[in-house]
Amino acid sequence: MMSRVTVVGGGLSGSEAAYQLAERGHQVDLYEMRPLRGTPAHQTDLLGEVVCTNSFKSVDPTNAHGLLKTEMRALGSILLRVAEEARVPGGTALVVDRHEFARRMTAAVESHPRIRIVREEVTELPAGPTVIATGPLTSDALSERIRDALGEEGLAFFDAIAPIVSDDSLDRSVVFAASRWGRGGEEGDYLNAPMTAEQYTAFVEALLGAQSHEGHDWDAVPYFEGCLPIEVMAQRGVDTLRFGPMKPIGLPVPQWGGKRAHAVVQLRREDRAGQMWNLVGFQTRLKIGEQARVFRMIPGLENAEFLRWGSIHRNTYLNFPGRLTRYGSLRDRPDLIFAGQLTGVEGYTESTAVGILAAVNLDRLVRGLEPVIPPPTTMLGGLMRYLAESDPRHFQPMNSNLGLLDPLDQPIRDKQRKRELLSRRGQADFAAWMEEHGIVSAEAASAA
Repeated sequence: MMSRVTVVGGGLSGSEAAYQLAERGHQVDLYEMRPLRGTPAHQTDLLGEVVCTNSFKSVDPTNAHGLLKTEMRALGSILLRVAEEARVPGGTALVVDRHEFARRMTAAVESHPRIRIVREEVTELPAGPTVIATGPLTSDALSERIRDALGEEGLAFFDAIAPIVSDDSLDRSVVFAASRWGRGGEEGDYLNAPMTAEQYTAFVEALLGAQSHEGHDWDAVPYFEGCLPIEVMAQRGVDTLRFGPMKPIGLPVPQWGGKRAHAVVQLRREDRAGQMWNLVGFQTRLKIGEQARVFRMIPGLENAEFLRWGSIHRNTYLNFPGRLTRYGSLRDRPDLIFAGQLTGVEGYTESTAVGILAAVNLDRLVRGLEPVIPPPTTMLGGLMRYLAESDPRHFQPMNSNLGLLDPLDQPIRDKQRKRELLSRRGQADFAAWMEEHGIVSAEAASAA
């Protein structure tokens, strides 16, 4: 039985969710507050306006972003169709003329016979089947209603992100496993990269000389003492870091006969399989090239593969693992599903893919079926597992990377071969998941 459903937010995720639901037979009310109420980031009132880069990243299926696109394409993503129409040269990246993309996205959504666009601000959580995809610039009024529903610790307005590195790129002859003072869980929850006085001094000097992002006016960040950029901490004095996040106390170095290091960089496990490690306290606004140059000066990280770069910016996102169901709904309202960047994913395609899945699951709920999540061998499944199973105390937004996937049954040393096998397995498992649950692409659903 099809019904009238609501989608709040006319960005990439909301536009995609509305289109997916309409193609699956539902009457959709899509609410967008622009132009009635603008944001500091948007320039137009077009749907799907991209406000930062005009790149949707790689289409190579052996790349994490490319693998995610194969899954979105299987579900009939309108974003990918429109992006191809507005594409400009960009090598293996899907790069678009941003105005042409937004114009075509608006036309595709506006012209759909089952979508009604309502240009007004939503200040309460709607009744009935709903997708909330209002993004990082959610209005104050709706943010307060979401906070009321989730509790005081359910909504964050500030995003301080430390880099994440791949486990198989670390030099295990240098880094060692230990939990400071025996706290924090079982041994191995943390890895430690020790520094001599000379290494520490060189690292701080490089940090102080590195270039940072200036950011946009709308991205200005009031730094909090608890999450200062590491380069800002370094400016307070040469010893600030080694008495702060790089404090070596309680961490004797086994390779040094139990002697204490001058300073230690700690890495916290990001996933159960130990494929991803977070540089604790290393939130930063350094440019990506500078992060690569300076952070690879850390002993044991000389050849580190960065799965996520550090950043600090204004953001609104939910404490997904602490407050929502595995598929992103309120726990007491299974038919109100959050989607897009608000859920704690980073990136255009990640936000849009979560919007597609929200639409698929809302459609299933309306038809009396259970919501489903792709297996964690797929990129969308890996992202959803990260959202659902992260430690709520340390939850931070995440972008697509191959470290989110289940490891292969047999370790593969050749990195390109490993990527190819992960991609092949992911595509096969995603197709099998769709078939098992009777999920079809938006176009196939519309034609049925």
